[in-house]
Amino acid sequence: MRPKNPSRKGRLVFGPSGSIPLSKRTGLAPLQIIKAEGSGFSGFGSRGKPSTGFLHFASSMKFLFRSVSAGYNRPLLQALGCRRLSDVTALKAKRNYAENVSEYNTVLTSLVSKRRNFLLRDVYDDMMLDGVQPTRDTFQALIIGTMRGARLQDALYFRDEMKAMGLVPEVALYNHLISTCGKCKNSDLAIQILEEMKRYDVKPNGQTYVALLNACAAAGRLDRVLAIVRDMTAAGAALNKYCYAGLITAHMNKMPRADDIATKIIEFAEQSKGWSSVEASTGNAANVMAGIPEEELYNLPTADVVHRRGFLNRQLTVYHVAFHACADLRNVEAIETLLEMLKKDRKTPDTFIVWQTMRCYFHAGDIDRGVQIFQEYLNGGKPPTVELYATVVEGAMVGYTPRGMQLAQETLVNMTSRNFFLNPKMGSDLLLVAAGEKTGGYTNANYIWDLMQARNIVPTLPAVEAYYNGLKDREIPEDDPRLQLVSRTLNNLQRRFRTGPGRP
Repeated sequence: MRPKNPSRKGRLVFGPSGSIPLSKRTGLAPLQIIKAEGSGFSGFGSRGKPSTGFLHFASSMKFLFRSVSAGYNRPLLQALGCRRLSDVTALKAKRNYAENVSEYNTVLTSLVSKRRNFLLRDVYDDMMLDGVQPTRDTFQALIIGTMRGARLQDALYFRDEMKAMGLVPEVALYNHLISTCGKCKNSDLAIQILEEMKRYDVKPNGQTYVALLNACAAAGRLDRVLAIVRDMTAAGAALNKYCYAGLITAHMNKMPRADDIATKIIEFAEQSKGWSSVEASTGNAANVMAGIPEEELYNLPTADVVHRRGFLNRQLTVYHVAFHACADLRNVEAIETLLEMLKKDRKTPDTFIVWQTMRCYFHAGDIDRGVQIFQEYLNGGKPPTVELYATVVEGAMVGYTPRGMQLAQETLVNMTSRNFFLNPKMGSDLLLVAAGEKTGGYTNANYIWDLMQARNIVPTLPAVEAYYNGLKDREIPEDDPRLQLVSRTLNNLQRRFRTGPGRP
């Protein structure tokens, strides 16, 4: 009798192509033909037909097991079975990274904190293979991770799995699902989730409606945002700062934009001054324990920097959204009006506001004013940040003027000398801008590429593609080491992220 395999992981399965099937966590393709360990035996030939060696080996093994199963050499069978069980158990213990639900929850929490959200589905599949029953904490970590990674399909899958196991999501998890819809600009699904809450008798809280408002705002559905505001005011609920932030976002994302959009932004910033932080707090203990700030839940522009110490004043949330919107509009007059409002309120612009002000001036073409604001910030004794340096570099390259490109190069050198380094997103964004230079020595693009290579950072596919095209336009020899490296990187990224012929 053949002993049972104690786990589905590492199971040896005959298939069509001629190698050993391993668990997906080894990184190899499954369902491939095995090779007998230590024997050099291969089951199938190059055309998928059984080889002569395979048939001879199979015949010999068949005779052996018939003999021992008939009663002869039964100790040999026991020894073979024990050894196989021992080897498989040891292999399983070596490969496994978690054995029970507590250990799996720890792994999931670690992945969420490191924002490796693309691995959550694999870990959940391993739980199912191990026969480990997920708990509410498991699904909470999974749904929070998918929210942070804007992985809507995974979030819906985990919701369905949770309900299939008899666990109805709590209001906090439903809020995370609505927030995920906002990140993916799917307001229709966000409203469907609210209706589902009502069907399951899950009572929405204030955070639910604010999350729904901002989800509709992200999709540019101003009509739905105004309807939610009317419902909230009719129910006696006061608008808090996140509601005003959502109103600004909705006007920005509605296409085509209104001609008086800058005026509306300033009006919302003025109206929000009546907001009271005491009466309008919508946070709950679940989000606090999970480390999810409301800026992240509502998809505000400050979500990525809210944890940065001294970077922003959270009492200026509406101003943050307003400055960010005006910077996108390149409206210098609106920026100056907002700065005057801050001054009247006796508020000091924080680093985020300085950042957006610099963005506005640079993208409006006023390089001198942008550099002046940056120098005033440094002379004020405030700690510099890599975002401000990157803004100067990006803004100086607007128009690709000789003076601007020289300023960008000097800023990059100064930034590096002060031990500020580009992260993958900033580096890719700057490389994409620098690669658009049609004339000149391509110095900034080459320097940004070298900075990222020195830290083993691979830029995004659009950035590498633009950089490669810029190098090809400059008639660089085919055997140039830089061109060859960029070409290899581009080919690897294209194979990884793009579909080829015959693939979906």
